[in-house]
Amino acid sequence: MAEPVRLTTPLKDEDVEKLKIGDKVLLNGVIYTARDAAHKRLFDLVNEGKELPIEIKGQIVYYVGPSPAKPGQSIGSAGPTTSCRMDSYAPKLMALGLKGMIGKGMRNQEVIEAMKKYKAVYFGATGGAAALIAKTIKKAEVVAYEDLGPEAIHRLEVEDFPVVLINDIYGNDLYEEGVKRYRIED
Repeated sequence: MAEPVRLTTPLKDEDVEKLKIGDKVLLNGVIYTARDAAHKRLFDLVNEGKELPIEIKGQIVYYVGPSPAKPGQSIGSAGPTTSCRMDSYAPKLMALGLKGMIGKGMRNQEVIEAMKKYKAVYFGATGGAAALIAKTIKKAEVVAYEDLGPEAIHRLEVEDFPVVLINDIYGNDLYEEGVKRYRIED
């Protein structure tokens, strides 16, 4: 079994160019959280020509609304949410330099084409493993849209945050390849 690829944010083109679907990746550094409501606000700012509250270039956005931290913890459960709800916003953020997204579920063709065009990738995080994922988050702080509660944008400092590459910059899709591999032909 191949060793996991270790990546440290912010990501560069060279980091994502070497990744292939199915790669196990351990993320280190800073990642940001954002779900539907935060994406809508970011999208509106971009459309209005205004500055974003976070630096997006080279960054990774994790589609999560973490639960509150218990005493002595940096964050509560932090499991991925369904990514397709962010599909209408993702291409515009990739155009601004977003290099990675983390969530669960498939992405639409427009997002896959944008990943190819802007050299960005999509990682899958394991649903149902929210408490385990939270252990890799060493620090969490709200950096924008505090009024959204768990859907606010958080800045997370992560250490060996485990993900699997679902979509690479070459248009490959792990979900599609998995179906092809195990399809029984008549």
